Amino acid sequence: MTTENAELAALAESVFADARAEGTGFDAGLWSTLEETGLARLTLPSDAGGSEGTLADAAVVLAAAGAHAARVPLVETDLLAGWLLHTSGIELPAGPLTAVRGELDVDGDRVRGRLARVPWARAAASVAVLTPARVVLLGPDALTVTDGTNVAEEPRDLVQVAGPALAVAPAPGEVAEELRLRAALGRALLLAGAARGALAASVGYAGEREQFGRPIGRFQAVQQQLALAAAEVAAASAAASAAAATAMAGGIRSDAGRFAIAAAKARTSEAAGAVARIAHQVHGAIGFTREHDLRLLTTRLWAWRDEDGSDAEWNAHLGAAVLAAGAEGLWPQITGEP
Repeated sequence: MTTENAELAALAESVFADARAEGTGFDAGLWSTLEETGLARLTLPSDAGGSEGTLADAAVVLAAAGAHAARVPLVETDLLAGWLLHTSGIELPAGPLTAVRGELDVDGDRVRGRLARVPWARAAASVAVLTPARVVLLGPDALTVTDGTNVAEEPRDLVQVAGPALAVAPAPGEVAEELRLRAALGRALLLAGAARGALAASVGYAGEREQFGRPIGRFQAVQQQLALAAAEVAAASAAASAAAATAMAGGIRSDAGRFAIAAAKARTSEAAGAVARIAHQVHGAIGFTREHDLRLLTTRLWAWRDEDGSDAEWNAHLGAAVLAAGAEGLWPQITGEP
């Protein structure tokens, strides 16, 4: 990690650690802090209100957000909606944003349609929609939102659209593929962070909870389970960080970028189940209660492992890429080198 990334990591850790992870819905106070510190639109260019950070910078911030179960649409605003609108030549509105792919009836600036499971729709100042032919920016006046959630109680809302769009632009070529890859990368980074947070909570609890006169962390069986979880966290973190670095170096849609992001989302999704299982085994019954903070992390692990493509979907993508590359192309695919 560079000196700059280390400083960014320290800033992100302090910002997210000070936020209130418990509760549901949008954390307006945390979002205000993220905007003040330039983390809300970290990777966007300055003319889009961004901080001109890199994907490596985003990896640091999103890992911290995942580790602290941050209740904000960081991926949606920065990596998805902000990028989509800027790429399409649409001026970015202020406030938190979200993005979704869907079908809409567009007649001039009048838009009608239905969008399912829109992340953070109820909290978003605007919603960016990628249709097969257009990018559409919608404001609250055109939206009727019915609250919905994922397993972690994060907003995944049903949105009825009927009204004028704030902006409509032709969809740039290959934008749909990059939006999908960006979503998978962002989710992988959040998963790696949440897994790290669950492991830290488990190690801390094992050192405090006593059984038969000594902390349970001194029992070999518990140590073995924590070691397995640590290995999963290390693998998930390495895969997610490598994907961000590879995508930054060669482009998200490059062959190496696609392969690394697919591997990262598959690996972090696989790790999510293992880490959540071990965390609850270590905590015992108390970890399943609503009052305990562990659920804030494990429910996110369970929800995020299937969002933006499950491990099965991305492993299938990896398999297809390897078969297409053939025997001579296998090693370059694995190493990312020509």
